Amino acid sequence: MSIRRLPEHLVNRIAAGEVVERPASALKELVENAIDAGAGRILVRLAGGGIDLIEVSDDGCGMGPADMALALERHATSKLPDDRIEAVTTLGFRGEALPSIASVACLSIESRPAGAEGWLRTVDNGEVVEDRPAAVPPGTRIRVEGLFARVPARRKFLRSPRSEFAACVDQVRRLAMARPDIAFTLEHDGRRILGVQAGESRPERVAALTDRALAMNSVGLDWEREGMRLGGVAGLPTFHRGVADHQYLFVNGRPVKDRLLSGAVRGAYAEMLARDRHAVVALFLDVDPDLIDVNVHPAKTEVRFRDPAAARGLIVGGLRRALDEAGFRAVQRPAADAMAAWTTEPVAPVTAPAMPLPPLAETSVSPGFAFHDKRPTFFAPPPQARAEVAVEPPPASTEFPLGAARGQVARSYIVAEAEDGLVLVDQHAAHERLVLERMRAAMATGGVARQALLIPEVVELDEIACDALEDKAEELAEFGLEVERFGPRAMLVRAVPAMLGQGDVIGLVTDLADEIRAHDAALSLKERIDHVAATMACHGSVRAGRVLSVVEMNALLREMEVTPHSGQCNHGRPTWIKLAHGDIEKLFGRK
Repeated sequence: MSIRRLPEHLVNRIAAGEVVERPASALKELVENAIDAGAGRILVRLAGGGIDLIEVSDDGCGMGPADMALALERHATSKLPDDRIEAVTTLGFRGEALPSIASVACLSIESRPAGAEGWLRTVDNGEVVEDRPAAVPPGTRIRVEGLFARVPARRKFLRSPRSEFAACVDQVRRLAMARPDIAFTLEHDGRRILGVQAGESRPERVAALTDRALAMNSVGLDWEREGMRLGGVAGLPTFHRGVADHQYLFVNGRPVKDRLLSGAVRGAYAEMLARDRHAVVALFLDVDPDLIDVNVHPAKTEVRFRDPAAARGLIVGGLRRALDEAGFRAVQRPAADAMAAWTTEPVAPVTAPAMPLPPLAETSVSPGFAFHDKRPTFFAPPPQARAEVAVEPPPASTEFPLGAARGQVARSYIVAEAEDGLVLVDQHAAHERLVLERMRAAMATGGVARQALLIPEVVELDEIACDALEDKAEELAEFGLEVERFGPRAMLVRAVPAMLGQGDVIGLVTDLADEIRAHDAALSLKERIDHVAATMACHGSVRAGRVLSVVEMNALLREMEVTPHSGQCNHGRPTWIKLAHGDIEKLFGRK
């Protein structure tokens, strides 16, 4: 087959495939253009998740008729003053966004420079259909209607309007976070979703766009080394989330998703977070443009550093230094279980049971005790410096595979003596697996029993998270968690799984929303069920740092012995290890 030149409309559609993958991609290009135009206010209106309509209005410098026509040609840009592409300081510069969008949608541009007349130009899927004067205020307004309406092969790969809307919100949030000097407003189907004012400090803007509680639970960053400067905010290690979607990274004001930078964040928090938890950070890295390449990705979401090690070292060192200076600070909100413990007291022990200790699955408290405790565990409260009547002598170590509990180390590990050695048990990991297996068994026999809340809990989230939970409300109800929409940005929790108790409902619902948003589309129904069950089990398990009585420790060991898969936690880590007598003798040089 001979080589031929492609027609102009096909070239534009190929270019559109690189730049415009979904509504969020088009929106990103338009908002970046507004920022580069010197706007002080940017208004975004969406309909149908951006599939039906994207409208971006700004009060920037505006364009005349000649510039408007040139802007709709490929490879035409005002953002490169010379041919040195490595010296670019603007967000967009490739000159393909507007013609690419116009080739797969109906695009209208209304614009007026200060002191000049306004102009309107409309291009419908590559064809100019309107070009005339217009009475418009200074600045620019761009409307994109019917994205991919005439390209069914592309349209069918778009996700639901809610999913596309979530991606659009994420793009606006990241761009607004980078420019606290610009006011941003986002509306969807006539409702205001996001609004921030110009002139906020960087920490204020980050907290307004993520979680208001971050302002009290973060440390500021301001560190410079080797010609690079790192600023932003870093959440305390105790203020963490279940997915890494709450990490925002910027290089020279450009939002990026870079593995090098993400890995540096993970490395900085490595010794302070569990492997399945993620820090909340917004990091702003300013470097000489000559030291990075921002043109390695069509959508400019990645960067390449001339000295990657220096960039990584700056982030790791800056984060650790800031977190070290935070000292003993922890998350500034009382846990629900801590408040419940403050208002409840155990009653005196009752007569010791005559029957052998039942498995933990059959009782919600340790035998021989009666408590009014709302905490989400199956254990009695920790000892409170008062004498306790011995209810039963400790069992012999030869009676059970995992032995008999002899004590607790670091309030996290159970030490048990077995017939053939010493057993160490991670109490949180082990109990997490037990709760998960109980939930799976309950699901297989008709659903998890629920416990109604006397006063329903209101959990405030962003609208995207509420949408995700609302979509899965029926599935969550099968796990005993009853949630319903309570306004645009809140969920009402009416019942929780009975086996979890009334624990940290806010933390549980927040993590579930993160899990659903991050993994739902890519997982099968069974995998989704396992994800939800695992998240609930983690919140319903006894935590490291909890003091356990001998009775409680033995109850945990006995249930482990009869529970499938109890040798590993929900994240694949071992729940217990054994040192055989021979291994111990080797350690002491006796063998």
